[in-house]
Amino acid sequence: MPHSSFDAMGCPIAGALEQVGEWWTLLILRDALDGFTRFDEFERNLGIAPNMLTRRLTSLVDAGLLERRQYTDRPPRFEYVPTRRGRELSPVIVALYAWGNKHVEPRDRTVVLIDDAGESIDPVLVDRRTGRTLAESGARFASGPAASEAMTRRLDPDLRAERRSRSPRATSSGKPDGK
Repeated sequence: MPHSSFDAMGCPIAGALEQVGEWWTLLILRDALDGFTRFDEFERNLGIAPNMLTRRLTSLVDAGLLERRQYTDRPPRFEYVPTRRGRELSPVIVALYAWGNKHVEPRDRTVVLIDDAGESIDPVLVDRRTGRTLAESGARFASGPAASEAMTRRLDPDLRAERRSRSPRATSSGKPDGK
């Protein structure tokens, strides 16, 4: 089912989803960031239909996330290379990887993230200024200087506290506290 534009929401998450929310998009970007750049490579790796791949690549180029470059004249062939903006999505893809592997036993994981020494790493998001994890810093969203009245109301700390008090908070086990 097609969705309407998220522009009116005034939310950076909704705005980002406007560009990368279709599920093929992040998989194509994952492969492009891993060095795959050619149509046939994306098609083979993803098992995506050519017409769908063409649409997704076009939208990624239009969004400024990939650059389309001709690599041969006869026949004309193109590759799709991540732009700076596209490369900036790498932490998002790594965060999705980490979330996807979080509840998978290490012996059952099909992909692991390693450092330069070949050691497995467990990525976390940290605040650049303090180096604290988001959990340690108590990070939460607040309205910015250009926020609409509706967004300011939505992010009001008192209203947030009231909403959160209505139901038990889930623990890391996925079960409500005290259960």
